[in-house]
Amino acid sequence: MSRSPTISFIGAGNMASAIIGGMLDSGFQAGDIWVSAPDDGHLQSIRKRFGVSVTTDNRYCAQQADIVVLAVKPQVMGDVCRDIAPVVQNTRPLMVSIAAGLTAGTLDTWLGGGLPLVRVMPNTPSLVGKGAAGLFANSQVKDDQRNAVQKVFESIGSALWVDDENLLHSVTALSGSGPAYFFLMLEALESAATEAGIESETARALAIQTMAGAAEMAARSEDDPGQLKRNVMSPGGTTERAINTFEEGGLRDLVKKAYSAAFERSREMSRELADKQ
Repeated sequence: MSRSPTISFIGAGNMASAIIGGMLDSGFQAGDIWVSAPDDGHLQSIRKRFGVSVTTDNRYCAQQADIVVLAVKPQVMGDVCRDIAPVVQNTRPLMVSIAAGLTAGTLDTWLGGGLPLVRVMPNTPSLVGKGAAGLFANSQVKDDQRNAVQKVFESIGSALWVDDENLLHSVTALSGSGPAYFFLMLEALESAATEAGIESETARALAIQTMAGAAEMAARSEDDPGQLKRNVMSPGGTTERAINTFEEGGLRDLVKKAYSAAFERSREMSRELADKQ
């Protein structure tokens, strides 16, 4: 792919829009992007917003592309893949799925077999350009195709590869579900501060900025999180007492249980989705 690849999105939801916006911001050309969806009214708004080409015909959309991004809901993925299979078997593009739970093997079967395919587990902060995506490539994917996909997803955050597809369940439990874990902490901190007398808007603003600042410090620092935590603590001080309370309350074990629950549910959903289609 020495030239800029043409990329087609089958599906035009929030995540597809986030990826397209990030791509355009990072230098991709609107003329190299196609989008398909059943709702022409929605497609026209996408066209006006981004200047990309649109169509309600999934097969035609797929036919234009070097890379086809499957951005539909997992529940309809089987029908979509089987519909475009004759086209992609002829044109042999790189297939990219952002659907949770559906394995590369299942997708490849629906698409007719033998295609290069990358599975991506993005997360909702991708909508604001701060995503964290896990990627897995099957054996048909070439190095230049890996690089092209990584460039796409780095336009909306970070993109990290795993060598074992089963590790995408771990990625789901970490960065896929992870934003909700931090939202829970924000919610709890806001509630505690409000009960202590701070106005809710002020409490929320302080909690959000504190979390954002802590994340930025962790990203920039060479210290591990444990050391960063200790840097905030003074012997006998307020932070030490709060951290000891978390530890005594079993926070680490609770986080591990929650992570394991998300991991197991990801595996269950993978089996359920394959069986239903």
